[in-house]
Amino acid sequence: MCAQIPVTPSAEGIAAAARAASKARGLPPVHLWNPPFCGDLDIRIARDGTWFYLGTPIGRPELVRLFSTILRRDDDDYFLVTPVEKVGITVEDAPFVAVDFTIGAAPDGAQTLTFQTNVGDETTAGPDAPIRVARDPQTGEPSPYVHVRAGLEALIDRKSFYRLVDIGETAPHEGADWFGLHSGGAFFPICPAAELAV
Repeated sequence: MCAQIPVTPSAEGIAAAARAASKARGLPPVHLWNPPFCGDLDIRIARDGTWFYLGTPIGRPELVRLFSTILRRDDDDYFLVTPVEKVGITVEDAPFVAVDFTIGAAPDGAQTLTFQTNVGDETTAGPDAPIRVARDPQTGEPSPYVHVRAGLEALIDRKSFYRLVDIGETAPHEGADWFGLHSGGAFFPICPAAELAV
């Protein structure tokens, strides 16, 4: 049963339930919760990572961070999930934006790329957190993403992508030479190396 069955779900009610659920350390275990679906909430995450409620940007970073911790993706749909209710929201592209990254090294000396998101998450690219690049079928423009957690991705912002291209290298991939990135012992292709010569 939804927490406020006679009332349309509200951002305030979801925030209160999220605060109560996030008392413990770490991220709330949203993957373990199976509350009833209580309808859609007029929350939209724009492509640039801005969260909107009822058409107005949410101006409190701590509230955006709180909502981001209870975000879950089921197939192609996004929800805010608490122990007592689940509400649908709109995500224009990816729910997060990777706004910076640092270059480090794993214990075995392999290069690591650790990304910071607009909501304070960190993720190190590797086999469990891949980088992928989608190409616009009409313009060919690349859109790079990195996996953050549980099927949630961050769109890598333009300045960070330019920096990544600067440190990219050519390596064999599926029988051809590709330009891409190494992180965490994995190679992530960006484009065929032959395209760079054009």
